[in-house]
Amino acid sequence: MAQALARLGDTQQRLLRQLLLAAEGCGVEELCERLHVSHNAVRQHLTALTVRGYVERVQSRPTGGRPQARFALTVEGRELFPRNYGAIAAALLAQLHTRMGEAEVGALLQELGATVAATQPTLQAGEGSEALARALAQRLDALGYEALPARHGEEWQVEAFNCVFHALARQHPQVCKFDLAYMEAATGRRIHHMECIVRGGHVCRFRIGPEHARGTPA
Repeated sequence: MAQALARLGDTQQRLLRQLLLAAEGCGVEELCERLHVSHNAVRQHLTALTVRGYVERVQSRPTGGRPQARFALTVEGRELFPRNYGAIAAALLAQLHTRMGEAEVGALLQELGATVAATQPTLQAGEGSEALARALAQRLDALGYEALPARHGEEWQVEAFNCVFHALARQHPQVCKFDLAYMEAATGRRIHHMECIVRGGHVCRFRIGPEHARGTPA
């Protein structure tokens, strides 16, 4: 999401930062003063950012006079600003390895992947392997994997071009267990890790096996 912020113009970035600092939102007049731009420019930027889903109109503060429109960041707007989850996750995994050991951490990552998948509807395999590969690729793409279905011979696989855990997986390859467990729980099928970016592959490539995943009914 930080890349999305960088793609916005300078004034829109400064406007969003002002809203980030304002717990109760800002009015147009306040933004004009802080950004040193005209009322018309502020309104145009607010309209554009509202359309993108980054800004919303919020309840005005009671002033005794005419209510003044106020604007605040949406959840999506707040997510534009970078968060250093990677460093925190790496430190957490290092501590878990020290306290629990490699085998237990691997089991924990598998359990976590299955738990995350359980919060989403199970993908239906009734329409065949191509439909399942496309649905899984779409699910992974929504999580940031930049995934696409790909045909290899007579079977369909999923290729992910952006490993969302790349830096973390380089330090802790067991992180891939999360991905595999997530996909197996989402599809109900065994997932075979055919190629891995961290291990020198061009993509992360996953084959959807015909067999049912462990722990799922046949």
